[in-house]
Amino acid sequence: MKIAVVNETSAGHRNPDVMKALETALAGQGHTIINAGMKQQGGDPELSYIETGFLAALLLNTGRADFIVGSCGTGQGFVNVALQYPGVFCGLITEPTDAFLFARINGGNCISLPLNKGYGWAGDVNLQFIFEKLFTAGSGAGYPESRVEAQAKSRELLKEMSTQTHLPFKDILNSMDQGVLARTLTFPGVWEILDVDTLEDAQLKAILIEKYNNAKA
Repeated sequence: MKIAVVNETSAGHRNPDVMKALETALAGQGHTIINAGMKQQGGDPELSYIETGFLAALLLNTGRADFIVGSCGTGQGFVNVALQYPGVFCGLITEPTDAFLFARINGGNCISLPLNKGYGWAGDVNLQFIFEKLFTAGSGAGYPESRVEAQAKSRELLKEMSTQTHLPFKDILNSMDQGVLARTLTFPGVWEILDVDTLEDAQLKAILIEKYNNAKA
């Protein structure tokens, strides 16, 4: 699994904690961890949760990531932005039980962590326990046993609803705020992660190249 860590500016200084906890929790499991967002608090260039929420959707919709570990100060901003895009199923996670139930019941592909609010003593330990439960609980396994079948049906219905209630991602790239798009595409390391030349979708590839060239002009 390709797991992308996407920190925004107010939680950028927590990036080392997130990376260490994730690497420790997943050691030896064969996952690829991509550090795609802010690595420090503030600075120039800078990504807010508006850009990182879009970045999460971009990585998922291009297949460059299978799962997103996102965050912001409270976790609320990132989760709200990420859910505006198709194919993103995101949950706010504050402790290991949240992670366990989100994985088993919702089977989502994105989480949002509050990395300033409530992040105190042993915050890094809490992160490690969250990741252990999140990635070992069994995505979509259901809980409790009596609800497994119903939950599976709900997940499939939600996927259909996401398609029905969102524009296609390629159309979003043309209609969205172009400043957000430009800041995201030109953020250090993002274009390299996207590796656009190898995308199989020729139309998506062409749109992204055009947007990137416009942003760099």
